[in-house]
Amino acid sequence: MAEPFFIDKGECISCGSCAEICPECFSFKDDMSPAAVISFDCEVDLIEETMESCPAQCIHWKDDDELLD
Repeated sequence: MAEPFFIDKGECISCGSCAEICPECFSFKDDMSPAAVISFDCEVDLIEETMESCPAQCIHWKDDDELLD
């Protein structure tokens, strides 16, 4: 299971690549804007691949300060 991560909704360009790579953790439909995190129960390697493949670079790991918000 991966650490918590999030999509910066202000940066997401709604391309859907995250849901194509990891549909277990990300949801995207053509009429959605932005994509959504639906689970953290994914392999870390797959989440990192999704982060690296995102053209907007809007998927990030949450740090301890963000978890307190």
